[in-house]
This record gives sequence, structure tokens and C-alpha cells, in this order.
Amino acid sequence: MGAVAVVGQPEGRKRPSDPSSGGGDVGDVLKHSAGAWLRAAGGAEGMCTHLGPVKSELETAHEGLLAGTGGLTAMAELGAVRESWTRRFEAARGECRALAGKLRAVARIQGETDETVKSDFASVAPAGRDEAR
Repeated sequence: MGAVAVVGQPEGRKRPSDPSSGGGDVGDVLKHSAGAWLRAAGGAEGMCTHLGPVKSELETAHEGLLAGTGGLTAMAELGAVRESWTRRFEAARGECRALAGKLRAVARIQGETDETVKSDFASVAPAGRDEAR
């Protein structure tokens, strides 16, 4: 999904060498972006919205279809199939709503975790080091 970037990727970057370690490279910096998670949540919500009118569209398409068909078995089967599809669309809408909420929660929790880790490391940084890194 592109929620993180690491060195070697276009958005990745390296931290400067750590003087206390003899000038060696400190390593990759992992960048987190809530944007990808929030875009995915928006897509799930969009799908939910798109599926919203399906039930009424199915009902409209079937209006008058059963009139005059008497006891044809095919028409009864058609009604059962329509009900099955209605249940499936409603289940898909429910899953999209739930997924959107979960994706937004991931973005929020990762952001909170990033801040907690940054704060924890800042409290143990050696004296005289640039803590803004």
C-alpha cells in the first residue's frame, strides 16, 4: 500500500553517520504516512456508498415482473436469487464500513506509536546529541 518508505525507495532517506559509533552509518529511517491508510479507508467508504442503492435498484428492476406469470417456478427462483444478492450486497456494505474504520484506526495507532517511540528514545538520548533527528 505504500504506507512506509525505506532507503532505496524514492521517499526513503538515510540518517547521518553516528559519531559515537566510529562514523558508521546508523541505518535506514522508516517513514510512516497515514495518507495511504486514510486513502484506503476512503476507498472502502466509497464502495459502501456505491453499493447503497443496489437494493432499491433490484426492487425497481423486478417491479411487475411477477405479475401475470401465475405459478411459474422460474419466477419464484428469480425472487430467491434476488434476495440472495440483496443479502450479499448488504454484507459487502457492512464489511466495507468495518474495513474503513479499521484502516483509520491503523493510521491513528501507528501515529500514536511513532510519537511514543520518539518520546521514549528522546528520554534516553546521550547528552549533547542532536535529539531532533
